[in-house]
Amino acid sequence: MAKDKTRAAHGFGVRLRHLRTRRGLTLQGLSEQTGLAVEYIEKLEKQAEIPSVSTILQISRALSLDAGDFLKGDEQDVREKKRAETLEKRTRSYAYRTLSPGAKNKHLKAFLIMIDPRQDHEKVGYRHEGEEFLYVLKGEVDVRVGTKPHLLRQGESLHFDSMRPHTLRNPSDEKTELIVVLYTP
Repeated sequence: MAKDKTRAAHGFGVRLRHLRTRRGLTLQGLSEQTGLAVEYIEKLEKQAEIPSVSTILQISRALSLDAGDFLKGDEQDVREKKRAETLEKRTRSYAYRTLSPGAKNKHLKAFLIMIDPRQDHEKVGYRHEGEEFLYVLKGEVDVRVGTKPHLLRQGESLHFDSMRPHTLRNPSDEKTELIVVLYTP
């Protein structure tokens, strides 16, 4: 799986650098538009970091792109290399795939998120403009919104303002699957 992670990061980083420079944006300019640190954007472009869903959304909005376009590029790479899993990105602790490909210029984005047992997002305090809705399909997830913890089990949901820092963690011994729907203005 490590090769797949590197390949996914490579595809994203290359596309990010290409699109940023094609639009005449400096690293500082993209940083100002997204709220992401220049150093973090450099790491993304150099394949040293794998972006989260919220990072892809922030960058997509700044570049006036559909977030699915970044994922779609990976789908084509994977297909060309005859990989079975399409549009799936792997980070250090969770995987996701878009459920709304081609939703260009749409405010709603839906993702299937899979979190490995006893894992959490490595980044702390995700926040992005808009709202977020989570629905647990399998397993359980500990969602912290601000300072308030929420333990959601299969069939339970949570809706919150995504400008509030939030994190996800799978506290169980089985893989957790959930639908995440993001609204971004």
